[in-house]
Amino acid sequence: MTRRFFGTDGIRGRANGVITPELALKVGQAAGLVFQRGDYRHRVVIGKDTRLSGYMIENALVAGFTSVGMDVLLFGPMPTPAVAMLTRSMRADLGLMISASHNPYDDNGIKLFGPDGYKLSDAVELEIEAVMEENVTRRLAKSADLGRAKRIDGVQDRYIEFAKRTLPRDLSLDGLRVVVDCANGAAYRVAPEALWELGAEVVAIGVDPDGFNINKDCGSTEPAALSAKVREVRADVGVALDGDADRVVIVDEKGHVIDGDQLMAVIAGSWKEDGRLTKDGVVATIMSNLGFERHLKALGLSLSRTPVGDRYVLEHMREHGFNLGGEQSGHIILSDYATTGDGLVAALQVLAVVKRQNRPVSEVCHVFDPLPQILKNVRYKSGKPLENDAVKRTIDGATARLNGNGRLVIRPSGTEPVIRVMGEGDDPYLVEEIVDEIVEALTQAAP
Repeated sequence: MTRRFFGTDGIRGRANGVITPELALKVGQAAGLVFQRGDYRHRVVIGKDTRLSGYMIENALVAGFTSVGMDVLLFGPMPTPAVAMLTRSMRADLGLMISASHNPYDDNGIKLFGPDGYKLSDAVELEIEAVMEENVTRRLAKSADLGRAKRIDGVQDRYIEFAKRTLPRDLSLDGLRVVVDCANGAAYRVAPEALWELGAEVVAIGVDPDGFNINKDCGSTEPAALSAKVREVRADVGVALDGDADRVVIVDEKGHVIDGDQLMAVIAGSWKEDGRLTKDGVVATIMSNLGFERHLKALGLSLSRTPVGDRYVLEHMREHGFNLGGEQSGHIILSDYATTGDGLVAALQVLAVVKRQNRPVSEVCHVFDPLPQILKNVRYKSGKPLENDAVKRTIDGATARLNGNGRLVIRPSGTEPVIRVMGEGDDPYLVEEIVDEIVEALTQAAP
C-alpha cells in the first residue's frame, strides 16, 4: 500500500497547505481509534514547538482525539525527546509532537510515538492512514464517552530532572561558561534551566520565540550566531539545538562548529573506556565521514551504516543491540536514555567528557581529521537519471579511480526531485574532479 500522508519522520508540510485542521482532525480520530486497545480510559499526550500554526493544529488534534473518546494531556512547548520520554513515563497510549523540526516556521508536522516511546512502525502508520481514508462517523464516541482535554503543569521540570540524571550525581558543570542556542524553539525554557541547575554559567540565545522566528538565523542549522556569541563572551563551549531539540551541534571556544560525527566519536571513546557500549561499534548513516569510520576502527570499534534518516539508525540499533548511533547532522541517539534523538542529553554527555578531561573543547572534540567531503545537488524534472547508462559508466569509473581511498554516495532526495552527489577521499582534488564528472553526466541525462 502506498503511503499518502506519512514520510520518513511523521507527517510534514506547509502549514494550512498540507498540514490543515482537517488533516489534523483526521489524524486524531484515526490514531485514536487505532490505539484504543482495551476497555479503559485511553489517553494521549501532545507537545509542540513554538510555530504559530501549532495552536491551530493542536486544537484540531484535540477535537479528533476527544471525538473518539480519548483523553488528551497538553504539554505546550516541549522538545520532541521529552514528549517521547513522557509518553512512556506517564503510561499514555500514544504521544504526539507538533513540529517540523529544523524547517522554517511556515512548515509544520505531526510526529507520533507509541506507548513505548518509539516512533511508529510503517505497518502502524499504514493502519492509521487506512482509517483516515474511512468515514468514521459511526465509530465516534457517544456523547457521554467523549474525551476530556487539559493542560498539565510540571512536565518541563520532569524532563529537566530526567536530563540531569543522565550524568553521574557527582558531576558538575561548575566552571564552564556555556552559550546555548535554542533556535527559538521547543527547548527555549528547559535547556538553559538544565544547564544552569548542573552548575554551568549559562548565556542563552534563541530563547525569544514569536511564532515566526523558529530556526531563523539560529539553531543547529544556522550556527553562525552561536559562534559569534561564544567568541564575544569568551565562553568555553556553545550548544546549538534545532527547533524541536532532537539534534545538536557544538561550537568550541574558538567558534568552530563540531558536527555529529565528532560528537559521536567523543561519546564512543568515553563509553568504550567506561565499558558502557553494549556492542563494539556505532551506528551512523551513509553520510558519516570516512575519517570517523577509520577513527573507530583504530579504537577497535565498527561503524554500521544505514540509509539517511535517524529512523533507520534507530531501527538498526534496536535490531542489533547497539546503544549509540546518530547522524552527521547532529541527531544522536543514546538508547540507554532515550527512544529518539535528544540534543540536550547528547550535549551533556560531551560536556561530561570535557569536564573529566579538563581540556579545551577544541581539543576534546577534535578526535579525528575528517576527509575532504564534497556534496552537490543535481535537479531534474522527470525520469530516473541514475538508471542512465552513461551515468552508470561515469559512476563506475569514478569508483575505480578512488581505488578504496574514498567513498561515493549518490542518492535521490526523499523530498524533492534532486540527486545528491557526495564524494570524499584522501585526495581532495581527485574527489572534486570525480564529483564534477558525475554531476555533468547527471545534468546531461536529466536536462
